Amino acid sequence: MVKKLLLIEDDQALGTVTKAGIEAQGMLVSWARDLDGARECCSEQRFDFAVLDLKLENEVSLQFIPELIGLFPEIKILMLTGYASIATAVEAVKLGAVNYLPKPANISEILAALNEGADSTTVEIEDSVMSTKRLEWEHIQRVLAKNNGNVSAAARELNMHRRTLQRKLQKKPVKK
Repeated sequence: MVKKLLLIEDDQALGTVTKAGIEAQGMLVSWARDLDGARECCSEQRFDFAVLDLKLENEVSLQFIPELIGLFPEIKILMLTGYASIATAVEAVKLGAVNYLPKPANISEILAALNEGADSTTVEIEDSVMSTKRLEWEHIQRVLAKNNGNVSAAARELNMHRRTLQRKLQKKPVKK
């Protein structure tokens, strides 16, 4: 039986390439550009896998994970993001994602992460110290997650101007 994958990605080019690459591996892919489109896809068919972009144009897909699991209890969900942080990775896994990958990720990495999923029992722990910029990014992500993505509330808690926080969030995460 052909496996079905739900792809939620707002970027046209990345969505097209990812969909074509996964379909070339023998899966049937339904692509939605936002959560409303994803809900529509879910009402039409069952899915075995889902690949979610963390930050869509006007929404964050973390809140959609429990909804997907409610509809399809056996689904394996992969969170894919250009804004990777430990806080969002932990939150995604707590909500039910089986894996989390930073962008850019190629098709073989995406499929390996989905197939590895919850079956993985080994965890690699890095023994390096994070830079201060990376620590700041991680702290911002934790506070943002704690405030359910509300930038104004997170800025108040961080004692930072809202616009300053927005500028920091628009940047890609810093390397270690």
